[in-house]
Amino acid sequence: MMNAIAVESTSDTPRLLWTEHPRPEPSPGEVLIRVHATAVNRADLLQARGRYPVPAGASTIMGLEAAGKVVAVGEGVYNVAIGDRVCALLTSGGYAEYVTSPASLLLPLPETLSMEEAAALPEVFYTAFLNLYLEGELKEGERALIHAAGSGVGTAALQLCRLTGNPVIGTASASKLDAILELGAERAIDRHSEDFSEVIRELTGGRGVDVILDPVGANYLDANLKSLATGGRLILIGLLSGASAELSLGRLLMKRLQVKGSVLRSRTLAEKEAITDAFKARVWPHVASGELRPIIETVMPIEEADQAHRLLASNQTTGKIVLRVTG
Repeated sequence: MMNAIAVESTSDTPRLLWTEHPRPEPSPGEVLIRVHATAVNRADLLQARGRYPVPAGASTIMGLEAAGKVVAVGEGVYNVAIGDRVCALLTSGGYAEYVTSPASLLLPLPETLSMEEAAALPEVFYTAFLNLYLEGELKEGERALIHAAGSGVGTAALQLCRLTGNPVIGTASASKLDAILELGAERAIDRHSEDFSEVIRELTGGRGVDVILDPVGANYLDANLKSLATGGRLILIGLLSGASAELSLGRLLMKRLQVKGSVLRSRTLAEKEAITDAFKARVWPHVASGELRPIIETVMPIEEADQAHRLLASNQTTGKIVLRVTG
């Protein structure tokens, strides 16, 4: 047996309880990880309220990433040893003392990286990398716009753009603008007091940006399309403001724009393996060297997951909230 977070009710005020659960065992091709830290994502908030169905066959325990040590390996696993320090992108199960993961999705931890830092990396850096470079096809010299740039994904995306030399603009609340500039944004836009499409028009001389990473959805759609350069790509990764909006097909046609929807959790293992291989080759060396780092708002005991969820829901955080698992 082990302890894990259970949701007492799926409502607008769910209770998260640290209680006993059956301990998972690794299947062929998997490892069992003793979790030292996990992190909070908006998908966890939705799942706790019954608004984010768990993929078929996955654990109902929340948690999309974890860092820890390998304590058991399943049949057919040869490239991982018991005792290895790892982190991993998970389909679920990270809010627990133990979690299983396909060995093919593990990232080996450099000694310079703490467990808390490692737990804050996979979900946001995978998401930013996937959607800027694989889906958005951001090229050398192109400019990106990152909405919610003070979030975990946003702070990861800003750092990746700085690493690859792509000019980047971020939108966020006023309290987060200085942090966005420190992470490499050429301009930080106050989402409450400024019209981002007008700022971009002035900043780019009317050209627009090449790639937009947007977790907001409906309320930003028209302004996003106005902000794209000819041939630009809007990558939609969330629906914080709603799922329905009018789409200007004329603008889409005349400017040869692309609008892509992108999710990570429900992708197949083969797709996640391909993303992991590209991530290891292109991003992980820069994590190991310290060029890229997770931005962490705070570290809390996992027994305080309730408070951690409320803190993330307040929209007052910059970067990630990490949950430390002791025992």
